[in-house]
Amino acid sequence: MLRDVVFPTRQAVLVAGGRATATGLAGEFAGAAQRYWLRVFPRVCREVGQWRGRAGAIPDPVLRQSALENLQTERMNLDGAAAFAAFAPAARRPTVVRAQVAFQAAYDYVDTLAEQDSPNPVRNGDRLHRALLDAVDSTPRRIDYYAHHTHRDDGGYLGTLVESCRAALKLLPSFPSVAAPARRAAARIAAYQSLNQSECHGGHAALERWARERKLPGSDLQWWEIAASAGSSLGVFVLIAVAAEQAVRAEDAIAIEAAYFPWIGSLHTLLDSLVDRREDAAAGQCSLLDYYPSSQDAATGLARLAVESLRQATALPNGCRHSLVLAGMASHYLSAREATLPEALPATRSVLAAIGGLAAPAMLVMGARRVAERG
Repeated sequence: MLRDVVFPTRQAVLVAGGRATATGLAGEFAGAAQRYWLRVFPRVCREVGQWRGRAGAIPDPVLRQSALENLQTERMNLDGAAAFAAFAPAARRPTVVRAQVAFQAAYDYVDTLAEQDSPNPVRNGDRLHRALLDAVDSTPRRIDYYAHHTHRDDGGYLGTLVESCRAALKLLPSFPSVAAPARRAAARIAAYQSLNQSECHGGHAALERWARERKLPGSDLQWWEIAASAGSSLGVFVLIAVAAEQAVRAEDAIAIEAAYFPWIGSLHTLLDSLVDRREDAAAGQCSLLDYYPSSQDAATGLARLAVESLRQATALPNGCRHSLVLAGMASHYLSAREATLPEALPATRSVLAAIGGLAAPAMLVMGARRVAERG
């Protein structure tokens, strides 16, 4: 049955955007990889170094440790956040990277704080994640993000992350065209993270209700697949990079939003859950993957998401770029050791097969990166 699903996807790869060939896609990947490692990655390193300095000056020791550990342990998240910057105009690439790194650093930081002890975890998570909405909103706000958190004195660290992202976005010529979809994506992230805190207080019932209200008419998406998509930041990063181009149409930004929510975003979050599954189980946390009846059902579900994600990506303006980002994102997770564990391997194989020829060069690059990290 999987072959019947995968075959048309490989056809889509060969005609991505209606014209591109497999050879052309390989050339695009090589060019994007070169721009990333030579132009984007060094800029990411500089941004992370600056934020590490700011984090080290946080007065509260608990918040300081959280911020510093995030910048270290979630470093690949920061690198991946800037992947689409490789396609941004060269003159605006530094601005794109600045916004993307600041947004992802804020996301990782507030996500960690939301999991720490609090008298009201749900309200705490909601207030902390409002920082993400503010980061993509041009209207200045004065909100105490720590209102429901036990620790508060971060020396302005979170507010500076928010302002850095906001200031960078103002410099991008087409941000007004993508601002509304970006804000909606940030609001979905905040809702997902806040509702996900209710797991500790009776399961995912609130998150399930939220997701069912957003089910696409005619789609066979399960509620946990829709919920997973809400937690993905990938759509925000793509919109930030697109905002660096001149004269982006609002309808194109909406089309990008529709491709990333729910399809590509759902695959993104569930692959993240796939490699974190043992860690989550050890911590007593429920994974959205647990709602699939079996590992084989999960493999089939993720393959279905990969098929539709690739179809959606290739149909977008500059679809080749979105297809390459999709392949890079999937390979980021599937190159991890955890993706080869017995319970994860069926899903790993099915997603790689669904993505087809695009996966090979991406897996090679990501695998080499992981080897270098371990070295």
